[in-house]
Amino acid sequence: MRLVVAMTGATGAALGIRLLEALGQLGIETHLILSDWARATIKMETDTSVEAVRALATHTYSARDLAAGISSGSFRTDGMVVCPCSMKTLAAIRIGFSDNLITRAADVTLKERRKLVLVAREAPLSEIHLENMHYLARAGAVIFPPMVAYYARPTSVDEVTNYVVGRVIDQLGIEHNLINRWKEDQTPVRVNGHRHLAEADDWLVNNHR
Repeated sequence: MRLVVAMTGATGAALGIRLLEALGQLGIETHLILSDWARATIKMETDTSVEAVRALATHTYSARDLAAGISSGSFRTDGMVVCPCSMKTLAAIRIGFSDNLITRAADVTLKERRKLVLVAREAPLSEIHLENMHYLARAGAVIFPPMVAYYARPTSVDEVTNYVVGRVIDQLGIEHNLINRWKEDQTPVRVNGHRHLAEADDWLVNNHR
C-alpha cells in the first residue's frame, strides 16, 4: 500500500510523527511532504528533529517540488492524509489552489477519487472554516478533527495521540491494533461506579428512559 502523508504548520506535529511511525510499523510505503512551517512546528512542539521525522518515511519531498511523482494522477497511490492540516491548507485545497506539492497532491487525490483525510487543527471554527470543510466533505474528503475520545479514559497525551492516529488509519481501511475499541474487547467501563459492560448497558437502559 502506498500513501501520501503531508504535515503543515498547524499545531499537532506529534500527530503527524506518530502517524508516520505507525504506518511504518504496518509496512506501508509513505511519501512525506513537509511544509516550511511544519518544520518549524516540529522544532517548537517536539523533541524530534526534522531529519528524524524525514527518516520515518519511505520517500520525502519539499513542498516546493511540484515536479515530484506524487503531483501527477498517473502516479498511483491509495490515498493521502494531511496531518495536521492548517486552515490555510484546507482553504487552498477547497478552491483547487495548487501552489505547492501539498495542495497539488491533495487536488490529485480528489480528482482521482482516492481517499483524502484532513486532520483539521483549529478551534474555535469560524463560518469560513466550516463552509470550507462542508464543501470538501461533499467533494469526497474526510474531515477529521483530532477530538479526545473521553470514553477511552486516556491518562496521557500519548494515549490521546495514539487514539487519534488509530482512528485516522481506520479511515484508510488499514487493519491495526493501536487502540482499544468500544466493546470489541469487552473492557470494563466505569458508569456510576465500577461496572462491567453488560451491567453498564443495563444501568443506562434503566436510568435513561
